Amino acid sequence: MDMYARIRALREDADLKQKELAAMLNLHQTTYSDYELGRLNVPAPVLIQLAGFYHTSVDYILGLTNVREPYPRA
Repeated sequence: MDMYARIRALREDADLKQKELAAMLNLHQTTYSDYELGRLNVPAPVLIQLAGFYHTSVDYILGLTNVREPYPRA
């Protein structure tokens, strides 16, 4: 699963609409939609916010691991 499908799946699993999540991230709904569709690259600060919100790792969102749990803090 690619990053764009992952951020969509995470949002849908949380029962959120794009507009709701975009508001939490201080983004326009169209910008967030473009992230999910792969039309825009997701900036690193937004990836970090998403990982924190969903209690996962940026690596999971990027598709570098299939382990959804966040890494333990050192």
